[in-house]
Formats: sequence, structure tokens, C-alpha cells
Amino acid sequence: MVKTVSKVSAVQILDSRSRPTLATTVTLSDGTSARAGVPSGASTGSREAVEARDGDLSRFNGGGVLDAVAHVNGEINAALAARAFANLAEVDQALIDLDATTNKSRLGANAIVGVSIAAARAFANSEGLALWEYLQPAGVNARLPVPHFNVVNGGVHAPNNLDFQEFMIAPIGAPSIAEAVRAGSEIYTKLKQLLASKGFATGLGDEGGFAPQIDRPEDVLALLVQAINEAGYRPGRDGVAIALDPASSEFYRDGFYKIAGESLSSTEMIDRYEEIISTYPVWLLEDGLAESDWSGWEQLTARLGDRVELVGDDLLCTNPAIIKEAIARHACNASLIKVNQIGTVSETLEAMRICRDAGWAQFVSHRSGETEDTFIADLAVATGCGHLKSGAPARGERVAKYNRLIEIETVSTLGYGLTT
Repeated sequence: MVKTVSKVSAVQILDSRSRPTLATTVTLSDGTSARAGVPSGASTGSREAVEARDGDLSRFNGGGVLDAVAHVNGEINAALAARAFANLAEVDQALIDLDATTNKSRLGANAIVGVSIAAARAFANSEGLALWEYLQPAGVNARLPVPHFNVVNGGVHAPNNLDFQEFMIAPIGAPSIAEAVRAGSEIYTKLKQLLASKGFATGLGDEGGFAPQIDRPEDVLALLVQAINEAGYRPGRDGVAIALDPASSEFYRDGFYKIAGESLSSTEMIDRYEEIISTYPVWLLEDGLAESDWSGWEQLTARLGDRVELVGDDLLCTNPAIIKEAIARHACNASLIKVNQIGTVSETLEAMRICRDAGWAQFVSHRSGETEDTFIADLAVATGCGHLKSGAPARGERVAKYNRLIEIETVSTLGYGLTT
């Protein structure tokens, strides 16, 4: 159904880390209007689409996005307003052509992705469809994903000495989204009590997880298993499993992984992961190795790919071309999916299609800098990918996504759970 864009606009707002970002609005000629909040990452891959930041040190330490806002209100609006589009893919292609760089650095990926998301929402609203219904690819069964709650933060997401960035709990065995969210909340509360009883601070990191002064990842894993048990749940894939995102590029230096005072080669790092997954109920490992360590990724996949989901994030950057290369090299068996890494909704859907065709899993993700926008919840449902992470079961910008899943569950008959 052809849609004519009437106006595209943006304003500068703050994200969950008190850094500037954009809120974009797309209005159609039929009066339909939709808004999008643009996320921003702290732990970023070097091949990600590039945000536009002002660089004016007198404002927000150079992190302002007034230039990106101006691009939306000026050049992008001029290019899209009064123009008819048959579908979202045509809007996204117009944005890509207008920017005319390989990494969206001229107009800014933050400007472009905000317009793309708002346009998707406006088109869905205009057609009287839920966003997930509009985004659902042909031939794909929509499904409610297993939420992966980030309950302990480290790395660049927290002011502690913990090198691993994210420790997540995944209620794989829950019968529904509502019960999965309940499990996440109850375990999160129990974990806070455990940390306090052991003398650890219970302050929060960027994504709402606790940020205790713990050095060894194994010590955190032991606490998670204890919290799962004491909250009345069963650790494991038939109950509540654990997922890890070490974000290894952040502690990879001169060919070695620097963890809690140790310096490990790729093979030694893989040995450590193998011991971890043999000891603890870890079902998923994201960014287990650095984005430049391709040979290590190939070895990791050969050794552990039949035991756990190995998710590439910094390695792949939701980029269809890089995902194809990783598939050919048998590096990982799943891709993290972040819309702002590649810059448009259509390119994101193409990256997910490539994964599906190769038998790879897709893990939809938020960013450390978030807004209350719930787009990724609908994206995860639409694509039937089976799992989504949006941070802890705490803080408004995180739980908004989980609450959106509950809302979808109450008005649909969709199934719940992993697809792999």
C-alpha cells in the first residue's frame, strides 16, 4: 500500500545514560504520525554504522546530536516529504542513497535509524496493524521470545573490576512471557539479597544489572546459580539458564585476553569457556572472542558450537556482508541483532534472513544507552527469532520492552520460546 510522507522531524533528547540522542517523528499524508527513540551503544564494534556527534566540548562533552537533528529536519525531510513509497524498504533505500557512504557517516546512523524506525511504526499504524504484524517477513512464524535479563554488569557497563560485561538469566522453561518476566524479577530480587548478605554493594550498571566488586566471572556464575535455586527455580535449559556476554574485544590486547590478572591466548580462553559451560548452566556465549580474532572464532565454533549458541556481536555488527563471511568461515552459529549497528530496519531484516537461511539463530538486542522505545520487542516477535535481551528486569527503559512482550501476549495466540 503506497504511503506518502508529509513530514520528518527530530529533537535532541537524553538516553538512559544521560547522553544526548534523537527522538524522530514521521508523519504521513493521511495524518498518521509515529515517533522513535534512538539507542546508542557504549561497547561498540569497529565496523558499526557511525553515529553523528557534534564534537562541541562546551555541550555534553562533545556528545551532542544537534547536527544529526539538523540532518533529519533539513536534508532528510526535504528528500522524503511529499514523496510516495510503496513500502519501508523504499524509504530505507532512499535514506541509504541520500547518505551515500558505506557506514552512514555523512548524515549519521543515529539520524537514519531513527527515521527508519519511525517510518516502520507510521506505516504499521496507517495500515491498522500491530508493529510486529507489519514487520513479519513472509513465510516466517511470529513467536514470543525468551527474555534474557542482564542481572550483573561489568566491563564498560559498570564501575567495577569485572571484565565480563553481561551475565544474563534466561527463563527458557517458563510457559509464557508473563511467567518468564516473573521469574526474572524474583531471581533479580533474590540476587540483590544475596549480594547484600555477602557485603557487596548493590548499585546498578548501565543496563540495570548489579555491579558488585567481583573479579572472577566464575564467582558471579556461582552466585547466579544460588539465586536461581533460592528463588525456587531450576538452573538449566529446562528451567532458568545462564547466558554470557564477555564483550571480549574490550579486554583483548596484543593477541591475549586479559582477565582478572591473567593473560590468556585464544586457545586458553576457549579452554576456560569449555570449563565454564561444563560447570554452570550456560547455554549462550556472546562475543566470546574479539572482533579481530577470526581464527579464534573458527576454533571456538569447532569446539563448542554443538554445545552452546555462539553469538557474534562486535564481530558481525548486524552487517549482512560480514555475516555471510562468518557463515562461510564457520565462525559462530548466531548473530546478535542491533538495528542501529547497521542503520535501517530493512538492512536488519535482511541480516536476519541471511541467518535463517544458513540455519543460524538471531538474538535481538537493546543498547546500553536506551530510551523507552519498544521497537525491538516487536522486531523479535515478528521474526520469530526466539530470544531478546533488553537489560535487567528493572529501570523503565529496560522493562518497557519486556512489558511490551506481555502486552503482545495478552492480545495474541503466539507461541513462546526458543526456536533453536
